[in-house]
Amino acid sequence: MSNIQFTSNISEAARRDILELESKISVFSDGNVPEEAFRKFRLARGVYGQRQAGVQMIRIKLPYGRITADQLVRIADCSDKYATGNLHATTRQDIQLHFVKLADSPALWADLEDAQITLREACGNTVRNVTGSARAGIDPLEPFDITPITHGIFEYFLRNPICQDMGRKFKIAVSSSEKDSAYAFMHDVGLIPLVRLNEQGEEVRGFRVLIGGGLGAQPLLAKPAHEFLEEKFVIPFIEAVIRVFDRYGERVRRHKARMKFLLADIGLEEFLKRVNEEWTSIKNKEYLPQGLDFASSNLYTSTREGGVTKKELIAASTDDTYTKWLQTNVFEQKQKGWYAVQLRVLLGDMHSSTARKLADIVRQYAADDIRVTVNQGYLLRFVKAEDLATVYQQLNDLGLAEPGFDTTADITTCPGTDTCNLAISSSYGITRVLETMMKEEFPDIIYNNDIKIKISGCMNGCGQHSAANIGFHGSSIKNGKLVLPALQVLLGGGFNGVSEGMIGDKVVKVPTKRGPAALRLLLQDYEANSFEGEYYNDYYLRQGNKYFYAMLKPLADLTTATPSDYIDWDHEEPFQTEVGVGECASVLVDLVGTTLIEAQEKLGWAYENLEKAVWADAIYHSYNVFVTGAKAMLVSKGVPTNTQYGIIRDFDEHFGAEFGHLTEGGFKELVFSINKSEPSEAFARQFVEAASQFLSKVNELRQAQLEEVEEPALSLVEFGKDS
Repeated sequence: MSNIQFTSNISEAARRDILELESKISVFSDGNVPEEAFRKFRLARGVYGQRQAGVQMIRIKLPYGRITADQLVRIADCSDKYATGNLHATTRQDIQLHFVKLADSPALWADLEDAQITLREACGNTVRNVTGSARAGIDPLEPFDITPITHGIFEYFLRNPICQDMGRKFKIAVSSSEKDSAYAFMHDVGLIPLVRLNEQGEEVRGFRVLIGGGLGAQPLLAKPAHEFLEEKFVIPFIEAVIRVFDRYGERVRRHKARMKFLLADIGLEEFLKRVNEEWTSIKNKEYLPQGLDFASSNLYTSTREGGVTKKELIAASTDDTYTKWLQTNVFEQKQKGWYAVQLRVLLGDMHSSTARKLADIVRQYAADDIRVTVNQGYLLRFVKAEDLATVYQQLNDLGLAEPGFDTTADITTCPGTDTCNLAISSSYGITRVLETMMKEEFPDIIYNNDIKIKISGCMNGCGQHSAANIGFHGSSIKNGKLVLPALQVLLGGGFNGVSEGMIGDKVVKVPTKRGPAALRLLLQDYEANSFEGEYYNDYYLRQGNKYFYAMLKPLADLTTATPSDYIDWDHEEPFQTEVGVGECASVLVDLVGTTLIEAQEKLGWAYENLEKAVWADAIYHSYNVFVTGAKAMLVSKGVPTNTQYGIIRDFDEHFGAEFGHLTEGGFKELVFSINKSEPSEAFARQFVEAASQFLSKVNELRQAQLEEVEEPALSLVEFGKDS
């Protein structure tokens, strides 16, 4: 019997998730489930391993970064109760808690769900947090508020069977305008809002749709799939894209398992052809999310007459620091008379006590709609002009009024070696040093909105270094028998002068202790040699990569290495590389018995959805039964199982004779009838029954294999039972 206390605020689906996590932790702790299978399970529940043994990072999924004052307080309370009292904002607009005991994660999740906050699918091979422009709903440049469609995407794919067991993670971003502040250009699916006129002269909302972007060790720009796709077709299109990725995407070679590689392999035309082939089987051919009570258009429908302009506020200020804050951290909303306030947060870290006081400020002076931003800050909305001075003073008392939000001075960074298994060198340490250097030596850089600096602890890019005008990622350099912590310098990523997304180029690798000197040279060079008004990326392209390599190469000279070069920032001991297994990796369980247990669980979900009359979900769960069962049999013969399509194709070759009576016309034809049939009740019942018969035959064959070699079969352990 579980000891977790559930309130009436917690949905049945969330309650089941939490009980299942608690049960599986218990079974894992008793040694009754393989570690890799458990790892795969917990990642999809937001429980992520740390560099430090025995503790977890909890990733809290906040769609498009939206959070209320009460929710912020609840996260702060959970951090105090279960973690360290720190709240870390991420580039995907999540909040992370670190150093949580595995056994505490179900109770922590229940406490969050009571405040309508989820962990579900915050990690793992799922649709990750849907990011959106923090300015959505108040952006003076937006054609319409993208908040409802972004929230609709989140709700539509949460717990959706088509994306519970993909080959790799899947990321979606929705920008509020063509300035693309959500970085649509580097996502699996990126959406940029547009308005067009139809034949009747009526305005129609839609999106420019980009697909196949991604960062990591091999970053690629997304490709345009639609120059204009009506809003009602966007979510169905994303569903079809995910189905194609799930079906044809790589599942064994992790470094080739993101959707960007599938798109590169088969080409955009073929990819979109396969998307169209899925259209028959998708759940909804058109889908528009319902309106949201908290959308900005519903919060404050009227403008404030006689409001003070930002220019007037700046002119009236007699405090130099307050003036800088007004200039760089405050903007006038599209709703006249209202202001938004942006909070620059060093490293994205906020203490729980600060978070509670921030919540009090929001309750008194702003709308109850805080947004975590993609550069690890926070945005408050609907602040009155006459309250700005008071808000500034109270934020300043909390250390949250540092000028220069989202400017060159405001560096985005991942936690690096502080907590991450994959990190090679310290991100936090170098970030602090660079921000201090710029404040002291380039004080006016708080007004530069062109150059963005981003830092990752390794090449995988959680700090989004490839999408920065100036990027750094952690690395190492050998010097004889010794190893130095290093920074790979990248230039030319992010946006150019016409808001086109670009991927940064590698220039040179320098010892990390020389990072400040490298940045100093780059900024001084730009100040001295750029044309008036020339954007940094345009300047980089004009000068060329070799120009910057020659400039920075002396810093890479190891003959001048000093003892301090062998010690990383924030450390006293000599540097050594300690890289673990990445938690974001595609977790693969190739034990035949474990795979069959997964198939049995999926069959159970198929029958559950039949009972609920959710035909499309029942069908897709059954499809996964076919794929998982076939995979188990192929693995038993040592046949590669790189893609679902390959599994289905190869099963006929290796096992067609044994299953001919169940798969008349061939296994491939049976399974792929999923995208040739409407998701009707009749087809759902037929498909689920066929999957059940197929799995029974697979289990029978597997039992015969085991008897042949005299090995015991793995028994099915049921999870999520409340007793």
